[in-house]
Amino acid sequence: MLGKMFQRRSQAQAPQQKASAAGPVFAWHGAGRVAWSPRDTVSLTRTGFAANPVGFRAVRMIAEAAAALPLVLQDGTQRFDQHPVLALLARPNGGQGYAELFEMLYGQLLLSGNGYVEAVGGHDDGLPAELHVLRSDRMSVIPGADGWPIGYEYAVGGRKHRFAVGDVSPVCHVKTFHPQDDHYGLSPLQAAAMALDVHNSASRWSKALLDNAARPSGAIVYKGQEGQGSLSSDQYDRLVGEMESHHQGARNAGRPMLLEGGLDWKPMGFSPSDMEFQKTKEAAAREVALAFGVPPMLLGIPGDATYANYQEANRAFYRLTVLPLAQRVVATVGHWLSDHIGEALQLKPDLDQVPALAPERDAQWARVAKADFLSETEKRALLGLPALADEGADG
Repeated sequence: MLGKMFQRRSQAQAPQQKASAAGPVFAWHGAGRVAWSPRDTVSLTRTGFAANPVGFRAVRMIAEAAAALPLVLQDGTQRFDQHPVLALLARPNGGQGYAELFEMLYGQLLLSGNGYVEAVGGHDDGLPAELHVLRSDRMSVIPGADGWPIGYEYAVGGRKHRFAVGDVSPVCHVKTFHPQDDHYGLSPLQAAAMALDVHNSASRWSKALLDNAARPSGAIVYKGQEGQGSLSSDQYDRLVGEMESHHQGARNAGRPMLLEGGLDWKPMGFSPSDMEFQKTKEAAAREVALAFGVPPMLLGIPGDATYANYQEANRAFYRLTVLPLAQRVVATVGHWLSDHIGEALQLKPDLDQVPALAPERDAQWARVAKADFLSETEKRALLGLPALADEGADG
């Protein structure tokens, strides 16, 4: 009986052992991991465009060059010099012209992979009264049961507005190719995110180095007698004062330094690892330019020898980056406006007015003009021109 009581008492007074199941996780949290920036549209825009000169310049170059391309509107038989669609694009709204509107559209497309144009109001012919570019980070696609969009939702400051998609959509959605998403495009910033983080980190490292007075040009080493290796307080203060008054600042640049006994000058420079760090930053800048399709030579990035000269790099920039983007975006907007007015119209950039492509254009026109086996109709078709209304089948 007594033994059982002692047994119960010992069990009741036994200390309880408590341990958190997440304790080991907390202990190893973040150990050895690389810190990457967030990959959402707002964060990428802030770190890759607003806070990175390479991303900023690449987006601006593409958007400005594409928005500066003159447009051509035509149908199957004629090219229009005047048309309600051209008038709308020339002045899409009260605060923007053609270049400003399309620069915003191209910018949103490059930063997020998506661009949205809203049709506001309408005329008797069905053409919108105004066009506005909406921010991509505020727009959401509403898919239907079959997967196709049935609407768009625009959210600002807790308020939401829904655009219903009918026979003619009030929103024109332009997107880039995304292999893993059915409704949204892939931004070049997503592909260049790691290179942007490396470049930004290198810039912060350089800024911290400058804040710490950069790497000292050298060190003054005191070699005292009988093993004494330190200066007294008065000697140290006097040495610092002499350095600040006689050897620092622009007016003292190049002045020789006179050292007293026991002081020795040890020059210092950049280590090989510091030099490799700068090369890493330049390599990251080239990767960012590669993701956007801008030749590094045009961005002033050293170490690029892909093109023989600036003119050749500029021609490749227009041919490989600006024109494919502009042709796809302009064609999408043109088809969207054609649905509003019920006409089969084709909107495209006027390549004949692009100065960077003048040598290619002259060579093409010369080759087509010398082709005697082609009719006038066939020559116009090769040059992208509509057939003349009074032209016969054989020209």
